[in-house]
Amino acid sequence: MLLEEVYDEAGFRISKYRKVLSLCCEACKKVIFHVPSELEAGTLVGRVNLKECLQSAELISSSDPVFKILEDGSVYTTSVVSLSSEKKTFTILLKDIQEHVEKKIHVNLVADEEKTQKTRHARDTVLKRTKRRWGPIPSVMIENSLGPFPLQIQQVQSDTAQNYTIYYSASGPGIDQDPKGLFYIERETGNIFATRAVDREQYPSFQIICFASTPDGYSPEVPLVHTIRIEDDNDNAPYFTQDVFEFCVPENSKPGIIVGKMVADDRDEPYTLHTTLKYRIVSQTPPVTPVFGIHSDTGVITVLSPQLDRELVSKYTLLIEARDMAGQPFGLCTTGTAVITIEDTNDNAPSFKNMQYEAWVEENRVNVEILRISVVDLDEPGSPGSGAVFEIIRGNDDRSFEITTDRNTNDGILCVAKGLDYESSKQRTLVIAVNNEAPYMLAPHSRQLAQSTSTVIVHVKDVDEGPVFKPCFLRLEVKDCEQMGTLIGRYLAEDPETGNSEGICYRIAPGQCNWISIDEKTGEIRTTKVLDRDVGDMRRGQCNITVLAIDRSGKTGTGTIQVIIKPGNKNYPRIAKTEYIMCRDRKPICLTAQDADESPFSMPFVYRVADRSLSASWKVTRHNDKSAYLSPKGEIPFGKYTIPVSVSDNGGKQGVTYITVNYCNCDTPSDCSEDNTISPHVFPRADPNVTLGVWAILAMILGSLLLLLILITICGCCGSGVMHRQVTDDCANHNLIISNTEAPGEEVMDHNVIPLQNTNDQGGYGIKTGDQQTFEMVKGKGHTLESIKGGGHQTLGSVKEGGGQPMMDTCRYSYSEWHNFTHPRLGEKVHLCRQDEEQKHSEDYLLSYNYEGKGSLAGSVGCCSDQHEEEALDFLDQLEPKFRTLAETCVKR
Repeated sequence: MLLEEVYDEAGFRISKYRKVLSLCCEACKKVIFHVPSELEAGTLVGRVNLKECLQSAELISSSDPVFKILEDGSVYTTSVVSLSSEKKTFTILLKDIQEHVEKKIHVNLVADEEKTQKTRHARDTVLKRTKRRWGPIPSVMIENSLGPFPLQIQQVQSDTAQNYTIYYSASGPGIDQDPKGLFYIERETGNIFATRAVDREQYPSFQIICFASTPDGYSPEVPLVHTIRIEDDNDNAPYFTQDVFEFCVPENSKPGIIVGKMVADDRDEPYTLHTTLKYRIVSQTPPVTPVFGIHSDTGVITVLSPQLDRELVSKYTLLIEARDMAGQPFGLCTTGTAVITIEDTNDNAPSFKNMQYEAWVEENRVNVEILRISVVDLDEPGSPGSGAVFEIIRGNDDRSFEITTDRNTNDGILCVAKGLDYESSKQRTLVIAVNNEAPYMLAPHSRQLAQSTSTVIVHVKDVDEGPVFKPCFLRLEVKDCEQMGTLIGRYLAEDPETGNSEGICYRIAPGQCNWISIDEKTGEIRTTKVLDRDVGDMRRGQCNITVLAIDRSGKTGTGTIQVIIKPGNKNYPRIAKTEYIMCRDRKPICLTAQDADESPFSMPFVYRVADRSLSASWKVTRHNDKSAYLSPKGEIPFGKYTIPVSVSDNGGKQGVTYITVNYCNCDTPSDCSEDNTISPHVFPRADPNVTLGVWAILAMILGSLLLLLILITICGCCGSGVMHRQVTDDCANHNLIISNTEAPGEEVMDHNVIPLQNTNDQGGYGIKTGDQQTFEMVKGKGHTLESIKGGGHQTLGSVKEGGGQPMMDTCRYSYSEWHNFTHPRLGEKVHLCRQDEEQKHSEDYLLSYNYEGKGSLAGSVGCCSDQHEEEALDFLDQLEPKFRTLAETCVKR
């Protein structure tokens, strides 16, 4: 629809709508209005059919606040609009809140130059009016009006009706919308009529749209939104929001304590006398002195009297009235019910029914009920204010009795917690007091009551009893590795009747650990095996054993012995790994010891080099409580070293472990081989666990002498043979190796050594005199046996002459040379090492073979007592080939 402004002959402006776009276009699509380029405020732009887009639109809004959308789809401007860009767009938004539906209508305004010129001409010629009647004040209609109907409520008129015929019409709620037919407007006069009475609570107001138009359809006036307000009538009585209001209040509450609030409502118009309510208490049940009051304006119920006693009245019922018109007699009213329950408080102390009780119980009975004690409490049963709590306040110092409460009957149950002894006490007197679970609350106008108590006399009955161990639990500590049969204690029982142990025999209950035994008559306890914490079930270190005591009548008593094996220091700390490789970087070796003993006889360990001569070249540095570092102190040659390292535990127990260190010319231990290991450096072991018997020493001495005698005999036989025989190749194939024994020795002064004449450079043999005496036997080139003595140099040799020249037989000379050189230097010494002070049961022996003048150890053997002979013979077998070589050579020659 397009709003066009035309003018009649008199110059009056006549507005009419021209259909430029069908309003029956498809809903929710674009709508185009052709309008002048300038629109004044309040100008009708056009009308959009909203119901075709959304039938149940509850909210209608515009995306542009310059435009206002009415319920009938009319679009008005709220301010001056200038279409300078010749086009303007906005959106009409429709929402259905209940169905959650939302739809949009896009509206485009297009400027039309022809309409713009007509508008400007009409603005210049229009006559101004000073009085307007096309906007009356809102109409008012009384609710539930009695008529007569139709009832005129308002009239609307247009100023143009003075010159033109104007027809009036209206639309909106109450006319063409629900409730339809409630109002109508006369076409010629503009009078608005109501056809029937209206309920304000249902329709508080109506907004209708009035139209004024000429017979040809032009509208000289903007559609008028007219409001019809329904004035309230007091036609609704108040009502309570609940059928019954239930409240609780503690008994003995002080006046002014709020109990609860009554809530009533009225459907009439709010903030008027029709909804101004007043409350009052109509009646109270039971009909005693009023104890509650109600605030007339708020409906709050409070306590009036302090005499709320639940034991007298436990519940009150109040009938309460609510009246509108501010409580005026002509106001409408209603009544509601309030039920007030009085809550219990502990204002009644419990008391015993009897002041004294008696009970009987046999001695030694345990966990048996001997008496039930009843109390009286007026408070509500089952509540904390009536629940009884009993306490024995006197006569139960040894905790032999205990008293509990039966929740069903509220009685006190007295039981025996520990067995009573008739011989000690034939009668016990107890004083029992009673309280409640909840603290006592003193009622108004009452005085404090004393705590209720009752006396109970318990009579103990005599019973023939079995033996009783004293103590019932005996703890015995035994040293680790204690020998079998060791007396570790005594455990006796007594007859309670006689107080002695006569006629009582003792036994260990079957199924116990068999660590100990008990003498049947004396009760002495002895070990049945060696108690070792490292063996079997003794690893846990303790065992509980039940012992039976049986008297002459066959009655038994039981006791418990706890045997605890105390850890001992019986194991030496030992280094687990004993072989290491050390490269050129001389990185320290980490030694870690292990000790089978427990704390405090294990860590921390103390390491040191056991040999004093080695401590000058090797050192041990502490790493932690368990480990230490072994490293050389200075420069040492490459080779294998055997180093005795002693390790002491925290209890002082010391053990020696021999560490073999292969000091190798390598970069990493994996690169070490026999080629880059020079020579072994074996140091004497002084193992404190090694022993050597006397017979082994004698056997070793006799064996050495016998072996020496055999060698002398063989060499003697060889020397008596032919002296001029040429040395054969077989004899030459046996060469003496370098012994590397250097020490000042005796001069070789033997008559068997025959001086020989000097030979030429072609070969031969002889004796060279002077500061340096030389004995030399050469086969081929460079095979010699040398012995260096002090400042002199002695060489023993024989030369096989090249070219087949006959040579002198030197077999006898070789024997004499060997005998004179070896016999005075070969000594056998046996040293008895000190006995180890800690082991006491082992001896250590050191068997040494020294070459006289050398002073260094040529070999050592350490043997245990059960292996000393075999080890000694093995060592001698190692030396035998050195002598056998010469013997075989002489025999062949």
